[in-house]
Amino acid sequence: MSTTQAVAAPAAKRTFQGNDKLLTGIVLGVLTFWLFAGTVGTIARAILTDINGGPIDDIATPLVSLNQMNLAVSITALFSGLFIVVFGGLADRIGRVKIAMAGNVLNIVGSLLLALASGSAALPMLLTGRALQGLSAACIMPATMALVKTYWDGPQRQRAVSMWSIGSWGGSGIAALFGGFVASAYDWRVIFYVSIVVSLVAIWLMRGTPESKADAGSHRRLDLPGLAVFMVTVLALMIVLIFGRQIGWGSPLTLALGIVAVVGAVVFVRIERSREVPFIDFALFKNTTFTGATLSNFLLNGTIGLLIVSQQMLQIARPEMFDPWRAGLLTIGYAVAIIAFIRVGEKLLRRFGPRKPMLWGSGIVGLACLALIPTNVLVGQYQVLAIVSYTLFGIGLAFYATPSTDAALSNLPPAQAGAGAGIYKMASSLGGAIGAAISLTIFTSFLGPGVSIVGDLLVTQGIHTNEAVRQAGAVTFLFNLVIVVVSIVSILVTVPKGRKYNED
Repeated sequence: MSTTQAVAAPAAKRTFQGNDKLLTGIVLGVLTFWLFAGTVGTIARAILTDINGGPIDDIATPLVSLNQMNLAVSITALFSGLFIVVFGGLADRIGRVKIAMAGNVLNIVGSLLLALASGSAALPMLLTGRALQGLSAACIMPATMALVKTYWDGPQRQRAVSMWSIGSWGGSGIAALFGGFVASAYDWRVIFYVSIVVSLVAIWLMRGTPESKADAGSHRRLDLPGLAVFMVTVLALMIVLIFGRQIGWGSPLTLALGIVAVVGAVVFVRIERSREVPFIDFALFKNTTFTGATLSNFLLNGTIGLLIVSQQMLQIARPEMFDPWRAGLLTIGYAVAIIAFIRVGEKLLRRFGPRKPMLWGSGIVGLACLALIPTNVLVGQYQVLAIVSYTLFGIGLAFYATPSTDAALSNLPPAQAGAGAGIYKMASSLGGAIGAAISLTIFTSFLGPGVSIVGDLLVTQGIHTNEAVRQAGAVTFLFNLVIVVVSIVSILVTVPKGRKYNED
């Protein structure tokens, strides 16, 4: 979301009303992140196999390593989270249409780099392309939501917001299914060529839209020192999480990066508390409801690692049975549930207030984790568990989404609504990036020989040659269950019962 409120210039408001052409362009722009960029977690193994010229385990010196691919998976959400507040504020200053257009251009460049990634340049092209996709999302999401708030009113605005939400939630729901189908039936690069076409169409549909800016008096100065320290801190943390095992947990480089992350966090807090207009306004966290909703939002978004790792585990454990398409097909319940139950979460909010549906949604996500943990069972039984788990995952997130957003933002003062929305949305993206990075690190760490859980504590059914992969999956899903428990605790401690909000 934007760092300022989405207030239209009065002249633009009088002379232009949103139409279906503009709305279609907005939704297509939103899909470039949630649908096309979101496929990489599912098709990561196919990308590795293609770029390296064979399965990663059979290549002595791969062009792109497994850890480097994990970074490519996570870096898009990371860059989106780091810059979404910045570009939201920039859209308010120079124009939301301009920033939305720029976001689509960034997606075109990023997708082209991904589609052309090969040979010795594959890794830099892959990482640069994914980073540009993250920057694209950081432009498109706040700018398009501000346009929806500006150019639609009343019931038409509600319809436009619903279409925007379907683009994001629906896109994320079918990403694994769509990516798996294209990668298996055609070529994974086709996904990103299609993404380029979608961005071009979005630009064409949005062309000619009157510019929209915030009132000049509502502009906020960009906190460059705070942003710089924040970026260094988060990037150091991500490098440790993804490459710590490869570099060595006790190596000087890993320890130095860990120190940078810790010191950076301390310095960042001190800088922000001294700034008149901070990058992250810590005064917002005096409101315990906002704090709890934002923290639980960060944590539950972190469970995206559940989906990414389970898809990779199936493809590694039984490649003869699960290509990206067949593995992605198991997620159809997730796609249906997350779209179908979004409005149910809204109705639960109206009836019970935010606390109960947030708890119910988190609890259902916890059940999804539990359903995936028994990786020792036969593959036929596990397919059923996976289908049930993905469906529960979609239901849980759908129950949680609207009540959590309402709890975070509804009782903030109007002057803080834009800043609060930016922080809340940043928590979503960073939670997904960090959660996916940790889950993938745990998964790859347990792929090799060492601690044995599946086969010792759990009785392996069926073939035994893939015990390490099953073990890696089980430990990762258990970690995600811990994340959900912490999220539930944060809601219980901070979000008040019933319909009453804190008035901090």
